Amino acid sequence: MDALRKLFLEHPRSVGETYAEHMAAALSFGCRMIAAGCACLLHGLLPFLFVKTGSSTVRHLHDEMITHRSRGRAAPEWLDHGAYI
Repeated sequence: MDALRKLFLEHPRSVGETYAEHMAAALSFGCRMIAAGCACLLHGLLPFLFVKTGSSTVRHLHDEMITHRSRGRAAPEWLDHGAYI
């Protein structure tokens, strides 16, 4: 049971969130990314639609995830391992 609990709680704790907080944030980000992805697909077919939707969504998500990270939270995983995305 402890191994299963660790699987569900280790990462949320590493970013300063509870399981429920992390689930809500991840679902929110995922839904917004899907919506922006659909807008980008439509923009590819009809370039006059959703001209700035993809880039503005990425900027807002980055701002929410990185720039406004609370002081108590850990650094992003890519900083911990010295690798860049």
